[in-house]
Amino acid sequence: MVKSYGWQTLGMRRWTVGGGVIFDSGRILMVQNHRRGGRTDWSTPGGVIDEGETILQGLTREVKEETGLVVQGWSGPVYTVSAEAIDMNWTLGVEVHLAESYSGELHIDDPDGIVRAAEWIRREDIADLLEGQQLWLREPLMGYLNNDVPKSGEYSYRIHGSSASELRVERTQV
Repeated sequence: MVKSYGWQTLGMRRWTVGGGVIFDSGRILMVQNHRRGGRTDWSTPGGVIDEGETILQGLTREVKEETGLVVQGWSGPVYTVSAEAIDMNWTLGVEVHLAESYSGELHIDDPDGIVRAAEWIRREDIADLLEGQQLWLREPLMGYLNNDVPKSGEYSYRIHGSSASELRVERTQV
């Protein structure tokens, strides 16, 4: 069962995010994101779903903006992620889908200015690329790539702390 998460609200900030796994000849498409405070991370393409969009509509839009690729079809979700950051007053719900086919050439046109690079990474190099990344991003993607996703397809995390340097992340039972 896929949990429903609202769009950002005034109280607890809530985000619904779509993520896309796109393969090409044994490689997976990854994007480099520049975050507040100057830190960077790598993820599959995707982003926040706008109010009025379905997950797949928003995911298709985000992938086009971040990579220039147009995805013709998605399957999944292949896994979901929920994360709750109690001390920072936010929750995140992510549905990750697999691209069935795509067209186009890599070209970044991210209106948010977050994505700075899009690269095809060999599957065997993903673990090294994700070393040190947030657990709620790294663990589910590596589980999927290693064919080791929980039967429920769900990953759930609780995040403690209020700054990037003091975060403590624990995986919780779904």
